Amino acid sequence: MHPNCCRVTVTLDSVSCTPRPRPLYPRIRTPPLYQCLLHPQAPPLYPRIRTPPVSVSPAPPGPAPFTPGSGPPSLSTSVSCTRCSSLKFWCAGGDALALLYIVPVLFFFLQSRTKLFINGQFVDSQTSDWIDIHNPATNEVIGRVPKATQAEMEAAVSACQRTFPAWSELSILNRQQIFLRYQQLIKDNLKELARLITLEQGKTLADAEGDVFRGLQVVEHACSVTSLMLGETLPSLTKDMDTYTFRLPLGVCAGIAPFNFPAMIPLWMFPMAMVCGNTYLMKPSERVPGATMLLARLLQDAGAPDGTLNIIHGQHEAVTFICDHPAIRAISFVGSNQAGEYIYERGSRNGKRVQSNMGAKNHGVVMPDANKENTLNQLVGAAFGAAGQRCMALSTAVLVGEAKDWLPELVAKAKKLRVNAGDQPGADLGPLISPAAKQRVCSLVESGVKEGASLLLDGRDVKVKGFENGNFVGPTILGNVKANMTCYKEEIFGPVLVVLEADTLDDAIEIVNENPYGNGTAIFTTNGATARKYTHLADVGQVGVNVPIPVPLPMFSFTGSRASFRGDTNFYGKQGIHFYTQLKTVTSQWKEEDATLTSPAVVMPTMGR
Repeated sequence: MHPNCCRVTVTLDSVSCTPRPRPLYPRIRTPPLYQCLLHPQAPPLYPRIRTPPVSVSPAPPGPAPFTPGSGPPSLSTSVSCTRCSSLKFWCAGGDALALLYIVPVLFFFLQSRTKLFINGQFVDSQTSDWIDIHNPATNEVIGRVPKATQAEMEAAVSACQRTFPAWSELSILNRQQIFLRYQQLIKDNLKELARLITLEQGKTLADAEGDVFRGLQVVEHACSVTSLMLGETLPSLTKDMDTYTFRLPLGVCAGIAPFNFPAMIPLWMFPMAMVCGNTYLMKPSERVPGATMLLARLLQDAGAPDGTLNIIHGQHEAVTFICDHPAIRAISFVGSNQAGEYIYERGSRNGKRVQSNMGAKNHGVVMPDANKENTLNQLVGAAFGAAGQRCMALSTAVLVGEAKDWLPELVAKAKKLRVNAGDQPGADLGPLISPAAKQRVCSLVESGVKEGASLLLDGRDVKVKGFENGNFVGPTILGNVKANMTCYKEEIFGPVLVVLEADTLDDAIEIVNENPYGNGTAIFTTNGATARKYTHLADVGQVGVNVPIPVPLPMFSFTGSRASFRGDTNFYGKQGIHFYTQLKTVTSQWKEEDATLTSPAVVMPTMGR
């Protein structure tokens, strides 16, 4: 079922029950959806099921209220989705308590299967191969996502191909209007998108709202396409001759998104491509498809024609399909180095443009003249926010000179962070995405200890009351880390801060530049000359001065480098426009005299003579 397009009506015949209103998508560990007057002491059932909007109405007056032993009541549940499906479910039971069992089970059954989005329709996959979606806070299965079949993936690309001519020929002003409406719809549905992200990905609601908002900013910037697509003109290159350039869409483009930013990363991709006139095939992470599916429906509501955006699901086979399909002209990817290198190499070999944003080991260099309180707060927030599952997480601190004495205070601040399910009040960081991710993080921490690092704060055994089965790791700090340790060389992608020490700024710069990654870095100082030297000498794509996570706003471009990026043109901003368009140069001559030549021109054309 699709978020926010479901309307459910439950009618009880001959039973007196009082509905207990619940909010949209009732949250984890809520009371029962309905309190039955016959069974007021009934225990909560399915307390973690999230349901569509529900209305419950007692049957109209007529039959006498049900009393135990008088016969089974009947329950009619009609569930319909305005986009894709309709189902009427009947059952009969000997007890009104059946409500508490049947309704959650029915909702779970209906919502469990994520659909494909092909040619403007949410369609059921015909696959027999499904992937479970888990709530990271509980590890309970909350849905299933299909591995799209070859025929379904071909249908999605075909829809892109069929729609491209009309979409690319639509005026740029009309495309702009669609995305102006789209950005407003995202704003209107921001909290609902955030709830979906928290359910599937685990991050806190506040952080999930930030996820949506940073993606929204890219959509807003895409609405300035009339300026971003401007070409160049050089008139009177020679007598009666002008040269000018303009940008044209490529055709069918594709995006492969990671699990850690379910809204932001897809919004880096398809809005920029589509506003330029391309059609788009999106493959969200199979772990967090919900936000992308809702974003697709909102784009449809904004007026995007059927087939301009298509969504498939899957794992390796879907990625390989995208890399190999001859109709796909460009691929955007964000994720791990292993996947990113594969996509870049395979896609490039098949003649596609590829931008592949990959792993990172981002360093925060702390100078002894920095504002201590501000710097420590910035380090803790940037290292442990989103449970460290950010490609721009500040996962490494380099303490220069006397700044190493701040380490006990850094540990004390990290200890105060609250670990909980993302939808719980006051949570500072939620769970990791999966048990495998937790195991990997804990293993890398253990490797650091074995190789000589000091375990200053250990969050591996954190317990979260009520969510004992969740993938939680608390803030963890490793001190006395050396550059040859595994915990330093590998991206941990969890709430772990590794701390190195350096005697001078030059030593710190050497540490940063010898690391192969080049996504982001930050320096904390009150000295302008120090900051200037660092920003010029650090061989990293994005530098923050007293800014711990220097992700540029979309009027600039994301500029990760070295082992963090493969490709020639990066994400959003002007570079994003360039990636999704082809530059065409036109040289024309209109002579003042009669256009008909009096004799053939057999000499090599020269200009400027």
